[in-house]
Amino acid sequence: MLSRRSFLKWLSGLPLLPLWPISFAHGNVDPPTSSTKEGLSPISEFYKGEELTYEIGVWVLPRVALGRLSFQETQTKGHYVLLLQAETLGVMGWVSRYRVDTYRAIAEEIDGGRRLRSLSFEEHVKIGNRIRRRIHTFDHERRKWTVDQLRGDGTLRRKEMKIPEGMIYDDFITAAYNFRYGVYGNIERGKKYTIPTFPRKRAYNYEVRVASQEEEEKRRRSESSTEGKDYFVKLSIDPDITHSKEGLVEGWLTKDLYPVEGALKDVILFGDIKGKLIKRTKS
Repeated sequence: MLSRRSFLKWLSGLPLLPLWPISFAHGNVDPPTSSTKEGLSPISEFYKGEELTYEIGVWVLPRVALGRLSFQETQTKGHYVLLLQAETLGVMGWVSRYRVDTYRAIAEEIDGGRRLRSLSFEEHVKIGNRIRRRIHTFDHERRKWTVDQLRGDGTLRRKEMKIPEGMIYDDFITAAYNFRYGVYGNIERGKKYTIPTFPRKRAYNYEVRVASQEEEEKRRRSESSTEGKDYFVKLSIDPDITHSKEGLVEGWLTKDLYPVEGALKDVILFGDIKGKLIKRTKS
């Protein structure tokens, strides 16, 4: 039986990020697809200065957390900061000790601006006065992946792993921007995309499926509002990561392929966790 104390402990450890999986994507070093044909603007021009703000809700509470995703230039030419941050609010904030999840990637443009590649990725989770921090550094020349983990007692644990030949490791935020640009394949209705990932200990694949025209229209008829809902997608990931029954995320992308609305389905004790775009800015 789940006690109140164990429930609160579980709740404080649950990241409320329903729109993107917390994992690492990696892909073969292949030429970009035809969606990145000659003459198309570099990938950074599509996203530079973009910021997306989402409200996250559970049960009958529409706003228990806020999430922000942004793409900014750095002082180094061709390098960019990709930042995702979510924080709990109100009663849920109090229960979860005002948890703040911050994921910060530094990515570089490669292949003539036709894709992004991760240089580093930092996970920073603050729950009350406790902080968990893990930094991933990718040395593509030496083909080394280094993980530095800050422990609760202040000590640092380092682990080095080899990046296999012919592979590029991308953090999940960089992979999301690459997906929107078409690096993993043209975005087409009725098509599936399989992306191998590194969650923590074991490798697995997650699958993105863009609904067919027929399925999309059927789903659209059940929506109260259809503004900005151009592609209906389903994302299948490891249920252990999402604390859900099937690891299913489904929602809508705009014609520019950014998430406008989505839900992480059947989360244990919560049901569906929903996310909705409330603001988009582009400088």
